Amino acid sequence: MRLVDARRALLTAVFDHAPMFPPASMELPDALAEDARAQASPDAWLLGRFVVPAGVDVEGRDLAVVEAGTERQGDHMYVEGVSKIRCGGASVPTVEEVAAFVRRCREDGVLFKATAGLHHAYRTDAGEHGFLNLLAACVFGDEEDALRAPRGSFELDGDSFRWNGRAAGLGELVDVRARLLHSIGSCSFFEPVGELHELAIL
Repeated sequence: MRLVDARRALLTAVFDHAPMFPPASMELPDALAEDARAQASPDAWLLGRFVVPAGVDVEGRDLAVVEAGTERQGDHMYVEGVSKIRCGGASVPTVEEVAAFVRRCREDGVLFKATAGLHHAYRTDAGEHGFLNLLAACVFGDEEDALRAPRGSFELDGDSFRWNGRAAGLGELVDVRARLLHSIGSCSFFEPVGELHELAIL
């Protein structure tokens, strides 16, 4: 894989690692061990910040600090319902709700983070949202169709991200990650990355 290609543009640091949060709910020592395993893997370039509840500090690791509906990453604050969307957990938003959120962020120039329930690449039969579906909604628009697209709809390789006869290259993907979708929170790193391997994207 080239140092800079479409996969890197779309997926670099895309998964903020949150093993202390449900459903993994690990204690800090176990969470740190799991994060160290992720950092040591060949796929570590997909690893974003380590997500912790307020009051927890970790030396030598970029953190995302969660407290009362907010998440602070350095100088940037993500606010649930404004610049952060929960796509699963106790309540799963509809396709229409996620699509409306993405559209509003695009129109208002809001950089957002998505979290919860995005362990799978594609939307599941149980109604869980897919992270590739979300990425496609951000890249291509047509949000409802992208969020509903079935397994096998998208292609991603070194040259471009492709769907429905359209292709987004390196520059467009870099721009989407910089201006629209910052990252995706996941209590598991290896589950979503494993699906990318199964799809032969990695």
